Amino acid sequence: MHNNSISKLLNLKDIIVKNISHSDSKVLIYIETTKKFSCCPSCSSLTNRVHDYRPQKIKDFPIMYKDTFLILRKRRYACSCGKRFYENYDFLPKFSRMTNRLVSYIIEELRNSVPFTLVAKKSNLSTTTVSRIFDYVNYSKPLKLPEALSIDEFKGNSGGHKYQCILVDPVKRKILDILPTRYQCDLINYFKQYSRQERCKVKFFICDMWRTYAELAKVFFPNAAIIVDKYHFIRQVSWALENVRKNVQKTMPANLRKYYKRSKRLLTKPSYKLNTEEKAEVKLMILYNENLRRAYILKERFYELCHENKYEKQRKAFSRWIEMAENSGIVEFKKCTKTFHNWSKEILNAFKYGYTNGPTEGFNNKIKVIKRVSYGILNFNRLRNKILHQY
Repeated sequence: MHNNSISKLLNLKDIIVKNISHSDSKVLIYIETTKKFSCCPSCSSLTNRVHDYRPQKIKDFPIMYKDTFLILRKRRYACSCGKRFYENYDFLPKFSRMTNRLVSYIIEELRNSVPFTLVAKKSNLSTTTVSRIFDYVNYSKPLKLPEALSIDEFKGNSGGHKYQCILVDPVKRKILDILPTRYQCDLINYFKQYSRQERCKVKFFICDMWRTYAELAKVFFPNAAIIVDKYHFIRQVSWALENVRKNVQKTMPANLRKYYKRSKRLLTKPSYKLNTEEKAEVKLMILYNENLRRAYILKERFYELCHENKYEKQRKAFSRWIEMAENSGIVEFKKCTKTFHNWSKEILNAFKYGYTNGPTEGFNNKIKVIKRVSYGILNFNRLRNKILHQY
Protein backbone atom coordinates (compact mmCIF):
# COMPACT_ATOMS: atom_id res chain seq x y z
CA MET A 1 0.00 0.00 0.00
CA HIS A 2 2.84 2.36 0.94
CA ASN A 3 4.71 1.52 -2.28
CA ASN A 4 1.57 2.14 -4.31
CA SER A 5 1.17 5.61 -2.77
CA ILE A 6 4.74 6.54 -3.71
CA SER A 7 4.17 5.31 -7.26
CA LYS A 8 1.06 7.50 -7.51
CA LEU A 9 3.05 10.44 -6.21
CA LEU A 10 5.62 9.99 -8.99
CA ASN A 11 2.73 9.81 -11.50
CA LEU A 12 4.55 7.42 -13.84
CA LYS A 13 2.58 4.69 -15.54
CA ASP A 14 3.23 1.02 -14.53
CA ILE A 15 6.12 1.95 -12.24
CA ILE A 16 7.07 0.10 -9.04
CA VAL A 17 9.24 2.04 -6.56
CA LYS A 18 11.80 -0.29 -4.96
CA ASN A 19 13.83 2.17 -2.91
CA ILE A 20 14.51 5.89 -2.36
CA SER A 21 17.89 7.31 -1.38
CA HIS A 22 18.40 10.90 -0.17
CA SER A 23 21.55 13.00 0.08
CA ASP A 24 22.10 16.71 0.68
CA SER A 25 21.82 17.61 -2.99
CA LYS A 26 20.02 14.79 -4.79
CA VAL A 27 17.35 12.11 -4.63
CA LEU A 28 17.78 8.64 -6.14
CA ILE A 29 14.56 6.73 -6.82
CA TYR A 30 15.02 3.07 -7.74
CA ILE A 31 12.22 1.88 -10.00
CA GLU A 32 11.22 -0.98 -12.23
CA THR A 33 8.23 -1.84 -14.40
CA THR A 34 5.84 -4.75 -14.36
CA LYS A 35 6.68 -7.58 -16.71
CA LYS A 36 4.47 -7.67 -19.82
CA PHE A 37 4.39 -8.88 -23.40
CA SER A 38 6.34 -6.68 -25.84
CA CYS A 39 6.38 -6.56 -29.61
CA CYS A 40 9.61 -7.51 -31.35
CA PRO A 41 10.79 -4.69 -33.66
CA SER A 42 12.25 -7.25 -36.07
CA CYS A 43 9.47 -9.85 -36.60
CA SER A 44 6.55 -8.17 -34.73
CA SER A 45 6.02 -11.24 -32.54
CA LEU A 46 4.91 -10.88 -28.91
CA THR A 47 7.27 -12.12 -26.23
CA ASN A 48 7.71 -11.82 -22.46
CA ARG A 49 10.95 -13.81 -22.20
CA VAL A 50 13.52 -11.70 -20.37
CA HIS A 51 17.11 -11.81 -21.62
CA ASP A 52 18.67 -9.61 -18.90
CA TYR A 53 18.35 -6.42 -16.82
CA ARG A 54 20.52 -3.32 -16.98
CA PRO A 55 20.32 -0.24 -14.73
CA GLN A 56 19.92 3.19 -16.34
CA LYS A 57 20.25 6.54 -14.58
CA ILE A 58 17.55 8.96 -15.81
CA LYS A 59 17.21 12.65 -14.97
CA ASP A 60 13.81 13.81 -13.76
CA PHE A 61 12.53 17.23 -12.69
CA PRO A 62 13.60 18.44 -9.21
CA ILE A 63 11.86 17.22 -6.06
CA MET A 64 12.15 19.24 -2.85
CA TYR A 65 14.72 21.52 -4.56
CA LYS A 66 17.04 18.54 -5.06
CA ASP A 67 18.37 17.01 -8.27
CA THR A 68 16.29 13.91 -8.91
CA PHE A 69 17.40 10.73 -10.67
CA LEU A 70 15.38 7.65 -11.53
CA ILE A 71 17.45 4.46 -11.40
CA LEU A 72 15.50 2.26 -13.79
CA ARG A 73 16.01 -1.52 -13.83
CA LYS A 74 15.72 -1.72 -17.58
CA ARG A 75 14.39 -4.99 -18.93
CA ARG A 76 15.69 -6.50 -22.19
CA TYR A 77 13.60 -9.11 -23.96
CA ALA A 78 14.69 -12.01 -26.16
CA CYS A 79 12.58 -12.97 -29.18
CA SER A 80 12.43 -16.40 -30.81
CA CYS A 81 13.86 -14.81 -33.98
CA GLY A 82 17.06 -14.06 -32.06
CA LYS A 83 16.43 -10.30 -31.68
CA ARG A 84 17.27 -8.67 -28.32
CA PHE A 85 15.42 -5.43 -27.52
CA TYR A 86 14.51 -3.14 -24.63
CA GLU A 87 10.93 -2.59 -23.56
CA ASN A 88 9.30 0.77 -24.33
CA TYR A 89 8.42 3.33 -21.65
CA ASP A 90 5.77 6.05 -21.84
CA PHE A 91 7.85 8.44 -19.74
CA LEU A 92 11.19 7.87 -21.50
CA PRO A 93 11.87 8.44 -25.22
CA LYS A 94 14.14 6.03 -27.03
CA PHE A 95 17.89 6.71 -26.54
CA SER A 96 17.08 9.46 -24.03
CA ARG A 97 18.44 9.90 -20.51
CA MET A 98 15.83 12.33 -19.27
CA THR A 99 12.08 11.97 -18.80
CA ASN A 100 9.45 13.54 -21.01
CA ARG A 101 8.19 15.63 -18.13
CA LEU A 102 11.65 17.10 -17.51
CA VAL A 103 11.66 18.29 -21.13
CA SER A 104 8.15 19.72 -20.63
CA TYR A 105 9.31 21.39 -17.40
CA ILE A 106 12.20 23.09 -19.26
CA ILE A 107 9.93 24.32 -22.05
CA GLU A 108 7.43 25.74 -19.53
CA GLU A 109 10.17 27.41 -17.47
CA LEU A 110 11.40 29.18 -20.60
CA ARG A 111 8.02 30.91 -20.92
CA ASN A 112 9.28 33.19 -18.14
CA SER A 113 11.86 35.97 -18.40
CA VAL A 114 14.70 33.75 -17.20
CA PRO A 115 18.03 32.93 -18.85
CA PHE A 116 18.87 29.49 -20.18
CA THR A 117 21.63 29.19 -17.56
CA LEU A 118 19.14 29.50 -14.67
CA VAL A 119 16.79 26.88 -16.15
CA ALA A 120 19.81 24.60 -16.70
CA LYS A 121 20.85 25.00 -13.07
CA LYS A 122 17.33 24.23 -11.78
CA SER A 123 17.04 21.21 -14.08
CA ASN A 124 20.50 19.78 -13.33
CA LEU A 125 21.45 20.04 -17.01
CA SER A 126 24.05 21.93 -18.97
CA THR A 127 23.12 25.19 -20.68
CA THR A 128 23.96 23.58 -24.02
CA THR A 129 21.46 20.77 -23.36
CA VAL A 130 18.70 23.22 -22.39
CA SER A 131 19.38 25.25 -25.55
CA ARG A 132 19.29 22.10 -27.66
CA ILE A 133 15.96 21.06 -26.12
CA PHE A 134 14.50 24.51 -26.72
CA ASP A 135 15.66 24.45 -30.34
CA TYR A 136 12.99 21.81 -30.99
CA VAL A 137 10.43 24.54 -30.28
CA ASN A 138 9.63 26.25 -33.55
CA TYR A 139 6.92 28.78 -34.37
CA SER A 140 5.84 29.13 -37.97
CA LYS A 141 4.82 32.43 -39.54
CA PRO A 142 1.13 33.37 -39.12
CA LEU A 143 -1.12 31.98 -41.83
CA LYS A 144 -3.33 35.08 -41.90
CA LEU A 145 -2.65 38.79 -41.56
CA PRO A 146 -4.76 40.98 -39.22
CA GLU A 147 -6.78 44.02 -40.23
CA ALA A 148 -4.31 46.29 -38.43
CA LEU A 149 -0.58 45.59 -38.71
CA SER A 150 2.19 47.31 -36.73
CA ILE A 151 5.86 47.13 -37.65
CA ASP A 152 8.95 48.34 -35.81
CA GLU A 153 12.59 47.43 -35.34
CA PHE A 154 14.52 46.65 -32.17
CA LYS A 155 18.20 46.23 -31.44
CA GLY A 156 18.74 42.49 -31.30
CA ASN A 157 22.34 41.86 -32.45
CA SER A 158 21.33 38.33 -33.53
CA GLY A 159 22.23 36.42 -36.66
CA GLY A 160 24.99 38.90 -37.48
CA HIS A 161 22.58 41.84 -37.86
CA LYS A 162 22.23 44.85 -35.58
CA TYR A 163 18.45 45.27 -35.87
CA GLN A 164 15.58 42.81 -36.03
CA CYS A 165 12.01 43.58 -37.05
CA ILE A 166 8.81 42.90 -35.09
CA LEU A 167 5.28 42.51 -36.49
CA VAL A 168 2.39 43.06 -34.06
CA ASP A 169 -1.40 42.96 -34.11
CA PRO A 170 -2.14 46.21 -32.17
CA VAL A 171 -5.82 45.32 -31.65
CA LYS A 172 -5.27 41.90 -30.06
CA ARG A 173 -1.92 43.05 -28.64
CA LYS A 174 -0.16 39.98 -29.98
CA ILE A 175 3.25 39.44 -31.58
CA LEU A 176 2.78 37.98 -35.06
CA ASP A 177 6.39 37.35 -36.06
CA ILE A 178 10.02 38.40 -35.66
CA LEU A 179 12.07 39.03 -38.82
CA PRO A 180 15.88 38.73 -38.98
CA THR A 181 16.49 42.24 -40.40
CA ARG A 182 14.73 45.45 -41.31
CA TYR A 183 16.27 45.56 -44.79
CA GLN A 184 13.82 46.24 -47.59
CA CYS A 185 14.81 43.11 -49.55
CA ASP A 186 14.14 40.85 -46.55
CA LEU A 187 10.79 42.51 -45.83
CA ILE A 188 9.79 42.12 -49.49
CA ASN A 189 10.72 38.43 -49.48
CA TYR A 190 8.70 37.89 -46.30
CA PHE A 191 5.48 39.58 -47.44
CA LYS A 192 5.72 37.98 -50.89
CA GLN A 193 4.87 34.70 -49.16
CA TYR A 194 1.32 35.97 -48.62
CA SER A 195 -1.19 36.06 -51.46
CA ARG A 196 -2.45 39.41 -52.73
CA GLN A 197 -5.91 38.51 -51.46
CA GLU A 198 -4.55 38.03 -47.94
CA ARG A 199 -2.50 41.25 -48.06
CA CYS A 200 -5.50 43.24 -49.24
CA LYS A 201 -7.24 42.37 -45.97
CA VAL A 202 -4.88 44.70 -44.09
CA LYS A 203 -6.71 48.02 -43.59
CA PHE A 204 -4.23 49.85 -41.33
CA PHE A 205 -0.43 49.82 -41.43
CA ILE A 206 1.25 51.48 -38.42
CA CYS A 207 4.96 52.34 -38.53
CA ASP A 208 7.51 54.97 -37.55
CA MET A 209 8.84 57.70 -39.84
CA TRP A 210 11.17 55.43 -41.80
CA ARG A 211 10.41 55.76 -45.49
CA THR A 212 11.18 52.08 -46.26
CA TYR A 213 8.16 50.95 -44.22
CA ALA A 214 5.80 53.38 -45.95
CA GLU A 215 7.02 52.41 -49.44
CA LEU A 216 6.64 48.74 -48.55
CA ALA A 217 3.06 49.31 -47.37
CA LYS A 218 2.08 51.09 -50.58
CA VAL A 219 3.23 48.13 -52.67
CA PHE A 220 2.10 45.17 -50.55
CA PHE A 221 -0.93 46.57 -48.73
CA PRO A 222 -2.83 48.64 -51.32
CA ASN A 223 -6.00 48.87 -49.21
CA ALA A 224 -4.21 49.95 -46.03
CA ALA A 225 -4.15 53.45 -44.57
CA ILE A 226 -0.54 54.17 -43.59
CA ILE A 227 -0.36 55.59 -40.06
CA VAL A 228 2.67 57.18 -38.44
CA ASP A 229 2.98 56.37 -34.75
CA LYS A 230 1.98 59.36 -32.62
CA TYR A 231 5.14 59.31 -30.51
CA HIS A 232 7.40 59.66 -33.55
CA PHE A 233 5.86 62.86 -34.91
CA ILE A 234 5.28 64.44 -31.48
CA ARG A 235 8.94 64.05 -30.65
CA GLN A 236 9.81 66.06 -33.78
CA VAL A 237 8.28 69.06 -32.01
CA SER A 238 10.02 68.18 -28.73
CA TRP A 239 13.36 67.91 -30.53
CA ALA A 240 12.83 71.30 -32.20
CA LEU A 241 12.12 72.92 -28.82
CA GLU A 242 15.12 71.17 -27.27
CA ASN A 243 17.44 72.43 -30.03
CA VAL A 244 16.18 75.98 -29.45
CA ARG A 245 16.82 75.59 -25.72
CA LYS A 246 20.37 74.32 -26.33
CA ASN A 247 21.19 77.23 -28.64
CA VAL A 248 19.83 79.75 -26.12
CA GLN A 249 21.73 78.14 -23.25
CA LYS A 250 25.00 78.33 -25.20
CA THR A 251 24.66 82.11 -25.43
CA MET A 252 24.03 82.54 -21.69
CA PRO A 253 26.67 83.70 -19.25
CA ALA A 254 27.91 81.01 -16.87
CA ASN A 255 26.15 82.52 -13.83
CA LEU A 256 22.72 82.17 -15.51
CA ARG A 257 23.10 78.62 -16.80
CA LYS A 258 22.54 77.13 -13.35
CA TYR A 259 18.94 78.41 -13.45
CA TYR A 260 18.32 76.21 -16.50
CA LYS A 261 19.20 73.00 -14.69
CA ARG A 262 16.55 70.30 -15.49
CA SER A 263 15.11 72.76 -18.03
CA LYS A 264 14.76 70.11 -20.75
CA ARG A 265 12.31 68.07 -18.68
CA LEU A 266 10.33 71.13 -17.61
CA LEU A 267 10.07 72.69 -21.06
CA THR A 268 9.03 69.52 -22.89
CA LYS A 269 6.54 68.52 -20.22
CA PRO A 270 2.90 69.48 -21.03
CA SER A 271 1.93 72.61 -19.08
CA TYR A 272 -1.16 71.00 -17.55
CA LYS A 273 1.12 68.45 -15.83
CA LEU A 274 3.29 71.14 -14.20
CA ASN A 275 2.77 72.07 -10.57
CA THR A 276 2.72 75.68 -9.36
CA GLU A 277 6.44 75.83 -8.67
CA GLU A 278 7.35 74.30 -12.03
CA LYS A 279 5.04 76.69 -13.88
CA ALA A 280 6.84 79.63 -12.24
CA GLU A 281 10.23 78.21 -13.31
CA VAL A 282 9.09 77.71 -16.90
CA LYS A 283 7.64 81.24 -17.05
CA LEU A 284 10.96 82.67 -15.91
CA MET A 285 12.90 80.62 -18.47
CA ILE A 286 10.84 81.57 -21.52
CA LEU A 287 10.89 85.27 -20.61
CA TYR A 288 14.67 85.27 -21.02
CA ASN A 289 14.58 84.73 -24.80
CA GLU A 290 11.91 85.53 -27.41
CA ASN A 291 12.74 82.52 -29.62
CA LEU A 292 12.48 80.18 -26.66
CA ARG A 293 9.14 81.70 -25.68
CA ARG A 294 7.68 81.28 -29.18
CA ALA A 295 9.08 77.75 -29.43
CA TYR A 296 7.42 76.86 -26.12
CA ILE A 297 4.08 78.26 -27.31
CA LEU A 298 4.34 76.25 -30.55
CA LYS A 299 5.03 73.13 -28.55
CA GLU A 300 2.00 73.72 -26.33
CA ARG A 301 -0.26 74.40 -29.32
CA PHE A 302 0.84 71.15 -30.92
CA TYR A 303 0.20 69.17 -27.72
CA GLU A 304 -3.28 70.72 -27.56
CA LEU A 305 -4.19 69.72 -31.12
CA CYS A 306 -2.98 66.17 -30.43
CA HIS A 307 -5.44 65.93 -27.53
CA GLU A 308 -8.36 67.23 -29.59
CA ASN A 309 -11.11 64.61 -29.93
CA LYS A 310 -12.61 65.53 -33.31
CA TYR A 311 -10.66 64.74 -36.47
CA GLU A 312 -11.91 67.75 -38.50
CA LYS A 313 -10.74 70.13 -35.79
CA GLN A 314 -7.38 68.35 -35.60
CA ARG A 315 -6.92 68.51 -39.37
CA LYS A 316 -7.57 72.27 -39.46
CA ALA A 317 -5.48 72.89 -36.35
CA PHE A 318 -2.61 70.88 -37.85
CA SER A 319 -2.60 73.06 -41.00
CA ARG A 320 -2.70 76.24 -38.91
CA TRP A 321 0.11 74.99 -36.70
CA ILE A 322 2.37 74.28 -39.71
CA GLU A 323 1.68 77.80 -40.99
CA MET A 324 2.48 79.29 -37.55
CA ALA A 325 5.72 77.32 -37.31
CA GLU A 326 6.82 78.36 -40.81
CA ASN A 327 6.12 82.03 -40.03
CA SER A 328 7.80 81.89 -36.61
CA GLY A 329 11.26 82.52 -38.04
CA ILE A 330 12.69 79.71 -35.89
CA VAL A 331 14.99 77.55 -38.01
CA GLU A 332 14.51 74.44 -35.88
CA PHE A 333 10.73 74.52 -36.39
CA LYS A 334 11.07 75.11 -40.12
CA LYS A 335 12.94 71.79 -40.31
CA CYS A 336 10.14 70.22 -38.29
CA THR A 337 7.45 71.54 -40.67
CA LYS A 338 9.38 70.16 -43.64
CA THR A 339 9.14 66.69 -42.08
CA PHE A 340 5.42 67.23 -41.40
CA HIS A 341 4.80 68.21 -45.04
CA ASN A 342 6.48 64.99 -46.19
CA TRP A 343 4.39 62.89 -43.80
CA SER A 344 1.19 64.94 -43.62
CA LYS A 345 -1.14 62.23 -44.94
CA GLU A 346 0.24 59.57 -42.56
CA ILE A 347 0.09 61.97 -39.58
CA LEU A 348 -3.52 62.91 -40.35
CA ASN A 349 -4.33 59.20 -40.54
CA ALA A 350 -2.98 58.88 -37.00
CA PHE A 351 -5.45 61.58 -35.87
CA LYS A 352 -8.29 60.05 -37.88
CA TYR A 353 -7.99 56.37 -36.90
CA GLY A 354 -6.30 56.56 -33.51
CA TYR A 355 -3.95 53.60 -33.96
CA THR A 356 -0.46 53.81 -32.41
CA ASN A 357 2.60 51.61 -32.07
CA GLY A 358 2.14 51.58 -28.28
CA PRO A 359 1.67 47.78 -28.02
CA THR A 360 4.71 47.27 -30.27
CA GLU A 361 6.90 49.55 -28.14
CA GLY A 362 5.67 47.65 -25.08
CA PHE A 363 6.82 44.36 -26.61
CA ASN A 364 10.15 45.96 -27.53
CA ASN A 365 10.70 46.77 -23.85
CA LYS A 366 9.91 43.16 -22.92
CA ILE A 367 12.36 41.94 -25.56
CA LYS A 368 15.02 44.11 -23.91
CA VAL A 369 14.37 42.21 -20.68
CA ILE A 370 14.85 38.86 -22.48
CA LYS A 371 18.15 40.09 -23.92
CA ARG A 372 19.34 41.58 -20.64
CA VAL A 373 18.71 38.52 -18.46
CA SER A 374 20.30 36.27 -21.10
CA TYR A 375 23.22 38.65 -21.78
CA GLY A 376 22.10 38.59 -25.42
CA ILE A 377 21.01 35.71 -27.67
CA LEU A 378 23.16 35.59 -30.79
CA ASN A 379 21.28 32.76 -32.51
CA PHE A 380 18.40 34.48 -34.34
CA ASN A 381 16.08 31.44 -34.54
CA ARG A 382 16.51 30.89 -30.80
CA LEU A 383 15.80 34.56 -30.07
CA ARG A 384 12.73 34.54 -32.32
CA ASN A 385 11.30 31.39 -30.79
CA LYS A 386 12.03 32.62 -27.26
CA ILE A 387 10.09 35.84 -27.90
CA LEU A 388 7.15 34.05 -29.53
CA HIS A 389 7.19 31.32 -26.86
CA GLN A 390 7.13 33.87 -24.06
CA TYR A 391 4.63 36.34 -25.51
